[in-house]
Amino acid sequence: MNETRAPAADDLDTIVDTVLEASRALLAVAARCLTDVAGDVTLIQYRSLVSLCSHGPQSLATLAGAVGVSRSTESRLCERLVRKGLILRQTDSHDRRAVRLAPTEIGRQLVATVTERRRAEIARLLALTLPEDTWLFAVSLQKLAAASGEPPSQDWGAVIDV
Repeated sequence: MNETRAPAADDLDTIVDTVLEASRALLAVAARCLTDVAGDVTLIQYRSLVSLCSHGPQSLATLAGAVGVSRSTESRLCERLVRKGLILRQTDSHDRRAVRLAPTEIGRQLVATVTERRRAEIARLLALTLPEDTWLFAVSLQKLAAASGEPPSQDWGAVIDV
């Protein structure tokens, strides 16, 4: 029987350091894949696009909250994404004064392409490094992602097209 115990403070520090190193490696993979596909899209712009693809059309305030930036910063990011043809502004059908932001088909394709490249690179790295208890590793990462509030990537395709 597996006994679950809380890690000691030293153990937790080691785990945090290890996850921090892994997150830097994964961020590097994400940045590399994004640069390969769309070198003129920044990581924060891409994060906004991912939020729109995963959650559907959103107000500027909602998107700014999801990405963790101020409204003014998000407004500038979105203006650049509109100019690049990756998102569009829509009038809300229930309130014509309200504007919702949504990904364009080009924006969705960019997210899909970057995601596929990331999947391939991560699969390559995992093939070199997977621990023996692969399932436990995967479950731990799922719990970490869920705790962060990130939507599962398989849910991205479930968003209704605009």
